Amino acid sequence: MALGLRTEQIQIMTMRKGIYVVPTDRWYIERTVWLIAGLVLLASALLAVLANPLWIFGVIATGLVSINVAFTGFCPIGNVLKLIGFKAALGAPNRGKLYFLQTDSWYLERRIYVTVGVNIILGSILFLTVSPWWALFPAFVGAAMVWFAATGLCILANVLFWIGAEPRLNPGALRTAGPAGAKHA
Repeated sequence: MALGLRTEQIQIMTMRKGIYVVPTDRWYIERTVWLIAGLVLLASALLAVLANPLWIFGVIATGLVSINVAFTGFCPIGNVLKLIGFKAALGAPNRGKLYFLQTDSWYLERRIYVTVGVNIILGSILFLTVSPWWALFPAFVGAAMVWFAATGLCILANVLFWIGAEPRLNPGALRTAGPAGAKHA
């Protein structure tokens, strides 16, 4: 151990081709959370522009919850959905009656939560400080989340997939051959 640093094996993400689509054969917790969050973003952005700029705090709250889910796994909406009978696709095992997103690694779907959270908060800050036109950004993200929940196709998920993030919801999703020697699930 040189200078007190530990040596760790670093996995390098490899570029890949293909399209990543999440399963849409049933309404599981994570898919339903994306739908609800997308609707909240659309409504909050619209109300911020048309009624009162303070409605943008609905977007900021959604962003903070999304970042929290990415880092801690705890999702308040996911817990409500679990209570009413929804099943988790990415739920952490052995958490009792509470729903927690798996946080054992930075897989693709978990990266979506943190990326969306940071970006919609930044868009909200720009809405409040620069121009009301910035409400279009969280509205676009909300529309993309509704589209993602409805079709399983997401722009951000595909960008992360192409640069090598490993998905958990659909690890074999429409992959084409990657770089020589690359292993795909």
